[in-house]
Amino acid sequence: MKVLLDVSELPKVYYNILPDLPAPLPPPLNPATREPIGPDALAPIFPKEIIRQEVSQNRTEPIPEELREAYLRLGRPTPLYRAKRLEAFLGTPARIYYKREDLNPVGSHKPNTAIAQAYFAMREGVERLSTETGAGQWGSALAYSTNYFGLKCTVFMVRVSYDQKPYRKHLMRLFGAEVFPSPSDRTNYGRKLLENNGHSPGSLGIAISEALESAVTGTNTKYSLGSVLNHVLMHQTVIGQETLKQFEMIDETPDVMVGSVGGGSNFAGFTFPAIGKRLSGKLDTRFVAVEPESVPSLTRLRAAIDPRGGPPLPRGRAVGEPAPSPGDHRGARVQPAQHVRGGRDLRADGGHRPRAGDVPRDQGRDRARPRGEVAERAPGNCVQLQRPRPAGPRGIRPIHGGLPQGDLTIIPSGSPAHPRAGGPLVFAESP
Repeated sequence: MKVLLDVSELPKVYYNILPDLPAPLPPPLNPATREPIGPDALAPIFPKEIIRQEVSQNRTEPIPEELREAYLRLGRPTPLYRAKRLEAFLGTPARIYYKREDLNPVGSHKPNTAIAQAYFAMREGVERLSTETGAGQWGSALAYSTNYFGLKCTVFMVRVSYDQKPYRKHLMRLFGAEVFPSPSDRTNYGRKLLENNGHSPGSLGIAISEALESAVTGTNTKYSLGSVLNHVLMHQTVIGQETLKQFEMIDETPDVMVGSVGGGSNFAGFTFPAIGKRLSGKLDTRFVAVEPESVPSLTRLRAAIDPRGGPPLPRGRAVGEPAPSPGDHRGARVQPAQHVRGGRDLRADGGHRPRAGDVPRDQGRDRARPRGEVAERAPGNCVQLQRPRPAGPRGIRPIHGGLPQGDLTIIPSGSPAHPRAGGPLVFAESP
């Protein structure tokens, strides 16, 4: 089964969950003074409209027609599929659906916010956006989007990923972006690190710092971030709004919605419209956020504000010090004494997910951490049965976290309840 929306059903607004949260989010703090920081302090970093959206208390924000046209060219609305072959393989009475966010030129959900940020920057006369990227999906999304709206783009890519994933940097350059391995010789901070270690593999935190320095010192340049912040999560809600409309078309109500959690943009975009309805008593859906065992920012880590300086930060999740974090495409293992957010010693999540997660577990919230052999089998089962290929661990997590484990139940082991017999389970299928 393939559920398609007409182009006229493309969302006309973004959904902002902030007014519907049980309590306000704490304000971002100045990392040097620990005092709340206002919108004016963000002006050197972000376009004005992005700052306005970041602090907006409007339940919806309009999507301009020119931007809606760009979404149509990206392939929105995206289809919702029913995974009948997977259902048969599992022998489950549940109906399993998945939302395809991998069908655009970049292959992920990231363009949903990249195209919006590029549009609002273009409208204000910004000439260039700078950013960081780990595996390259966010960098590719912003390169595509800046090219679409006639802007320039500078991407600082974690060096280990720059070396391991050459096709991603080629794709970014195909869209006209400048791509530099980070740490680089293009910024003062990068040059300082290279002097200390000329063979540094880099980290996402280092790349962020270089991108920020490039934005505040460059001519008519602003910074663009692909996750964590409120405006990013709000842009991504086009996914969840479409999903709810698609279920209305087939007279279904999702019992469980499963999504992967990293910085939060995929899970938030997919679930926030439904969570809003849940908070207002209009839905009884449960939400399963599936995160990596290596950095379990929702299940095991303490909330923290980075004390070591850097740009204004929202509430984050700190990996327990002093143990170093595991290395991956985001960078090498990094000791906590190193630079702000070096490697993954601070995992920013913006606070939305914990606060939206104030919905008690027995009222619709759950979390899971896939690992081991079963997690390794999940992508193979998906490819063989349904054909979409999850792109790396982020795509594997919701498959493993939502699929039956041994006893053929739908919800991960340890969950307090299972869906109704025959009830729908829906995945956010995005790398």
